[in-house]
This record gives sequence, C-alpha cells and structure tokens, in this order.
Amino acid sequence: MLIDTHVHLNADQYEEDLEEVIERAREAGVNRMFVVGFDTKTIERAMTLIEDYEFIYAIIGWHPVDAIDCTDERLDWIESLAQHPKVIGIGEMGLDYHWDKSPKDVQKELFRKQIALAKRVKLPIVIHNREATQDCIDILLEEHAEEVGGIMHSFSGSPEIADIVINKLNFHISLGGPVTFKNAKQPKEVAKHVPLERLLVETDAPFLTPHPYRGKRNEPAHVTLVAEQIAALRGITYEEVAQQTTKNAMTLFNLNESF
Repeated sequence: MLIDTHVHLNADQYEEDLEEVIERAREAGVNRMFVVGFDTKTIERAMTLIEDYEFIYAIIGWHPVDAIDCTDERLDWIESLAQHPKVIGIGEMGLDYHWDKSPKDVQKELFRKQIALAKRVKLPIVIHNREATQDCIDILLEEHAEEVGGIMHSFSGSPEIADIVINKLNFHISLGGPVTFKNAKQPKEVAKHVPLERLLVETDAPFLTPHPYRGKRNEPAHVTLVAEQIAALRGITYEEVAQQTTKNAMTLFNLNESF
C-alpha cells in the first residue's frame, strides 16, 4: 500500500484516459492519491476529483511561477475551499527562480501570504522550490512554518539542506522519479540519509517520470518504482518503505481512517 503524495490527475494530459490511469494506480497498490491544484483551473478540477473518488484528496494553493496572477480574491477562495474535509494541505507554494514570469518580490509576498493562510486553516504546506533554496528556507523560518509543518516536494537539495528542513522546520522530505535516475547522485544520497519516518514518496505525474519510463507520461502507478528504489538504496524491504511512508503521510495530513 502506497500513497502518492503529489500528483496532478487534474492535468490536461489525463483528459482522455483518467479512469484507466486511476485504475492502474489502484491495481499497483496505490490506495490514496493527493491531487495538487495550483491555479484556478487545476484547483477546480481537484475539487471535482475529491467528490468523485473517495480515495483522492486535494492540496490546493498557488504556484510561484504564476504568482503575478494571484489576487487576494483568489486567496480568499482557496481559504474558503480549505474548509472542505478532503482538502488536506495548502500548496504547492514557494519560489521558482528558473522561470521569469513572476518577479521574485511578488513570489516572496505570495509565499508569505500562503503560509499565513495555512496557519489560519491549520493545514500543512507543500513547497515548490526551484533554484531558490536559501530564500525558501529563510522565508519558512521567518514565517515560522514549523507551526503547521509540511513537505519539501520533489526534493532536490543536499542531505545537509534536508537536515535543516527536518530539524528546524519539522518538515518531511518527498522523493519522486529523479531518485531512480542513473546519474542523480544527490536524491540517492538523500534517500539513504533522511530518517525513514521523515520520508514521503510521490510522482508529480504527469512530470518527472521514473526510470525505465523516462520520456513518457508519468502516472501514479509509477510511485511504486520510487519506493522500490528507496528500499534498494537503504537495504530494506519495499514493504517497510511502503508501510512507513504511508504512515508518515497519514500522520502529517491528519488522516485517521484505516486502510
């Protein structure tokens, strides 16, 4: 049993075969999927999915790349939707310095606003960080994000950075497809270094497809490949990884129902 803690089943890439994609995930033992909505369209789709499927939950927020498009009205809307019992987290939020659509100061302001929002609704946060690690950590520390905790999604940093976000911020580290890439040394080091009780698994599907399917559309069934790689790197069983990462996700997101 696994939880894919970060998947975009609300993406256009699944319009033609969503039902089959979900069925393949269930057959692979992926018993819960957390769908992330990060703009108006994907949030609306996420809210529909959680009504249609009892094993799908939503994490909603505003992506830093599109920070310039986010109004206070949009944030009020997200906050109101967060009252839904199957909305379990706020995000993905954070900083992305790779693309230049939204100025850094706009991204930072929205990041701080969303942390405050998460505190008001008492939900953990999911962080998107691309080429902005130090600024991300500084803001999380300054805004006392440890009060709600959360996830460094698709973590690409060093073991030392992982230690900071775990020990100072009470965060979890989530690994996806890159941990299976042959030359991805840092994710493999992190997979071995981070305490198992702080690890989560994800796909970020349809993106970041794991080996041996790189170059093809990712889907939540492939989260099993991530767990298998972590197990191999740590010298433990797949079942141990599946059991502990599932427990971690259930605890973090305050999901008490039995599997």
